[in-house]
Amino acid sequence: MTAIDMGAAWAVVEGRHGDPFAVLGPHLAGKEWRVTVFVPGATRVSILPKGKASKPVEMEELIPGLFVGLLPKRVEYRLRAGNDHAEWEFDDAYRFGPVLGEMDEYLLGEGTHQRLWQVLGAHLITHEGVAGVHFAVWAPNAQRVSVVGDFNIWDGRRHPMRRRGPTGVWEVFIPGLKDGVSYKYEIRTHDGVVQPLKADPVGFGSEHPPANASVVRDISPREWQDAEWLKTRSETLHVDAPISVYEVHLGSWKRAPGNRMLSYLEMAEQLVDYAADMGFTHIEMLPVSEYPFDGSWGYQPVGLFAPTVRHGTPQEFRALVDAAHAKGIGILLDWVPGHFPTDAHGLGRFDGSALYEHADPKEGFHQDWNTFIYNYGRTEVQNYLVSNALYWLEEFHVDGLRVDAVASMLYRDYSRKDGEWIPNKDGGRENYEAIAMMRRANIVAYGEVPGIMMVAEESTAFPGVSRPVDQGGLGFGFKWNMGWMNDTLSYMQKDPLYRKYHHNQMTFGMVYAWSENYILPISHDEVVHGKGSMLGKMPGNAWEKFANLRAYYGFMWGHPGKKLLFMGQEFAQGAEWNHNQSLDWHQLEIPEHAGVQSLVRDLNRVYRDNPALHVNDTRPEGFEWIDGGDAEGSTFSWLRKAKGHPTVLVVSNMTPVERRMRIGLPGGRKWEEILNTDASHYGGGNRGNLGGLVVEDQGWNGQAQSAMLTLPPLATLYFREG
Repeated sequence: MTAIDMGAAWAVVEGRHGDPFAVLGPHLAGKEWRVTVFVPGATRVSILPKGKASKPVEMEELIPGLFVGLLPKRVEYRLRAGNDHAEWEFDDAYRFGPVLGEMDEYLLGEGTHQRLWQVLGAHLITHEGVAGVHFAVWAPNAQRVSVVGDFNIWDGRRHPMRRRGPTGVWEVFIPGLKDGVSYKYEIRTHDGVVQPLKADPVGFGSEHPPANASVVRDISPREWQDAEWLKTRSETLHVDAPISVYEVHLGSWKRAPGNRMLSYLEMAEQLVDYAADMGFTHIEMLPVSEYPFDGSWGYQPVGLFAPTVRHGTPQEFRALVDAAHAKGIGILLDWVPGHFPTDAHGLGRFDGSALYEHADPKEGFHQDWNTFIYNYGRTEVQNYLVSNALYWLEEFHVDGLRVDAVASMLYRDYSRKDGEWIPNKDGGRENYEAIAMMRRANIVAYGEVPGIMMVAEESTAFPGVSRPVDQGGLGFGFKWNMGWMNDTLSYMQKDPLYRKYHHNQMTFGMVYAWSENYILPISHDEVVHGKGSMLGKMPGNAWEKFANLRAYYGFMWGHPGKKLLFMGQEFAQGAEWNHNQSLDWHQLEIPEHAGVQSLVRDLNRVYRDNPALHVNDTRPEGFEWIDGGDAEGSTFSWLRKAKGHPTVLVVSNMTPVERRMRIGLPGGRKWEEILNTDASHYGGGNRGNLGGLVVEDQGWNGQAQSAMLTLPPLATLYFREG
């Protein structure tokens, strides 16, 4: 028998060897094939060559646990091991060749593999005729990487991986493993230190928190039923389309008895049916990428490629998306490329080096959130993030991503004092690398997946967020209008007596309304951290609070811009949102809460059914003030227009005083009242205009004609030109 190098043998046994395939498995030794296996705990091991006439070959124990045997020729084989207590058979992982191909290796080395999830992570495959799991992970500065789990007693010596040349990628095929197996990576750093066990950066599943191992999950293609939806969805996501988004935290929308979270399959019925009944066009989910801490609501993800196991498996999440599409509902996901948590099992110092994050905390650490910041300038990291965006769009058929905390990525000095940040190469504050990552993500998303939408949550005046990249923009399709939200909510929280002094807070949004493709968001951020509920923000007695909220929603749906409302706000939940429990659905037994719910349902219907309210949401030709300057009366009136469709008049009264007033109109003889937030079935006083306005040939407000209007207290009315 050709001698085996004892230094290499001891390195394998002690878990120090960086190239285990050079020692383990079959190797030509003269004219025979030497098979070396490491089976700790075994006192005897035999090779079982495949073939009817083949006989077992007893192996020699060279070092405790390390066995060597000879075969006359290279053949497929299994192993039989035993000790005083048991005997077991298994396939030798080190007899199998590599799985990754040359093109994969080239693209991985270049950092440009657009569909990274197809080669990294844990995949159920059949390799060389044997079923098992292929593991691959990027850890370029590691001395040795092993897969560990219950299947090998979490012993990093048993399944060290094969390094794929200069790519920094390690891989191994472990035969016999199946869906549902938990695993992590044990990484020995370049200086010989064994890291805390790491979850898979491209893992498709996870254990239930607080456990945090990755889990092998089947992500083979689903038999989707949404071909028709995908074919036509671009029409539902266009700037001319009615887009009304229901923002949902899956863990607390509704809970089952015992305070159990609903499963994806339960939500495929209950949540989807509810959103459809309410007339929302899309459901936007707070991040579903796996996260360790419930209190982060998903905004501190560890498993970017794993739908959270809190509600089920990847295939069950796909079923939820499919069910939504069957009801004509689009699915948007919150996506968090802005930061990641410092949990030991996560991406931080993954292979002993600052691999995914910047080494310098002035660039690589978020002080606000105690999280790491991705190194966007590193090609492999940028590719990791862009590939993850594409993963959700392609593998799960989601209809768009809302990118969280864009402002924190755009600026190097975000929430930092002088001396706490590093300027860009030109001495400025813009983060060129993060900007490049977002542009690439948008180019790839729109280029590879027709009909989707990319949305930016961006709170500054950074120019061109929703403009195409080739025009110098960031390439998003839409931007949240945070300025509008802050201004109008500030106004609504004031006593109506003082609103006349802040009139411009409601009108200022029109100064910049056409600078971006805006979504008007009343999101989860407005009902947490002591901010109370939407109802609680409103001033006055109980009746006035509900009336204020109804009038505000009417103002919002009539205002240019797509709509977004966080769950619970549609029925005026009284308490602040609590992520640990269900929404207060029992409040719908109270008429005032049910009335607000009915109003939101009708606002969605009216918005959807009247093109004037949505076709020109992002263009100035769709809007005209009738009177935006009535500060003294705290009233607002404007027209919404779309060529070839009836014009809609919107009038709001933000005082608790009923007004009888003349209003200018552009024409028509009769204007039908199509919505009145003071209607009795919404909880109002049922004051109005007996179904419409009669036009008179008397000029007013700069218009050729006019009509007398009864404007109920704290109400918004819509009229459609007849």
